[in-house]
Amino acid sequence: MKRLIQIGNAWNWRMFALGFLLMANSSNAQHLSLRTGKMRWEAGINLGPTFFLGDLGGNAGKGTRFLKDLNLELTKLMKGAYVAVYPNHWFGFRAAMQYTYVEGRDNIINTNGVNELWRKQRNLDFKSDIFEAYGAIELYPTLMFIDDPENLPRLRPYGLIGAGVFKFDPKGSITNAQGVTTWHKLHPLRTEGQGMAEYPDKKPYSLTQINIPMGLGVRYQFTERFNGCFELLYRKTFTDYIDDVSTTYIDPNLFDVYLTPEQALIAREIHDKTVGIVTPGVNRYEPGTQRGNSKQMDAYFSLALRFGVTLGEVSETRPDRRARQQMRCPHFF
Repeated sequence: MKRLIQIGNAWNWRMFALGFLLMANSSNAQHLSLRTGKMRWEAGINLGPTFFLGDLGGNAGKGTRFLKDLNLELTKLMKGAYVAVYPNHWFGFRAAMQYTYVEGRDNIINTNGVNELWRKQRNLDFKSDIFEAYGAIELYPTLMFIDDPENLPRLRPYGLIGAGVFKFDPKGSITNAQGVTTWHKLHPLRTEGQGMAEYPDKKPYSLTQINIPMGLGVRYQFTERFNGCFELLYRKTFTDYIDDVSTTYIDPNLFDVYLTPEQALIAREIHDKTVGIVTPGVNRYEPGTQRGNSKQMDAYFSLALRFGVTLGEVSETRPDRRARQQMRCPHFF
């Protein structure tokens, strides 16, 4: 009896193993296989224009979000480098580091009516370097159901989303009577009362923040080793202080309480630079007057060109072989 039980157990294990192999073979025959094959690594550079979306600047009409309120004259250049790994042809992970520069100015707003005149009368400005690093996943939806990795199309649209960290440090300007402009770091000046006991709801903001990069792009595979991409990369942030403008004006006398005499002198002048456009003669706003819109966080986005190189050995695909054969010189002997 014991022998029969042992034979039965052995038979059950063999049947289980056979069933597992059949399932694995069947799974490999399906689309969207998760087999990784040979891991492919890539490195490259990217550059392109960056645009800031915040409280300062804008165009005619009521201030809005995204394209309508872009000031193209303040376009800045982003540049960076990245490495990526692709376990298969439709999925990858990217790590990148980038530098860019953003700027906003109220005095360049186009004016057609009263809505934009209030922002122009505010007359604030800022500029800031931005250093960022992020990780993101890339997904190529048109490649997900292609079984043959040697016959992939050269043009490959993709989407990406990830998480990152960025560092900024806004500066504002003061222009004296002689027309000389100087720039001063705004964070130490507490321009909206950050950290002051009189304004308990206004907390100091950190100059290092997290963001969520997301975007769309199209990749063109020149050869199995070289590729180029055109990409829209938008960064959602969780701070409204990239431009140091968010809430309301404060009592300027408090600068003397919380800052050094030198800082207080600069803060008084730089936190409120009102010019009398809508209300002639006014040069200061009362404490509590709206200064920015705290309901919308600042953001920025880039239009980038990426150029990548596959690292290590690469296998020549059928499209590459066809292209090489078409470029071959004809011979008659």
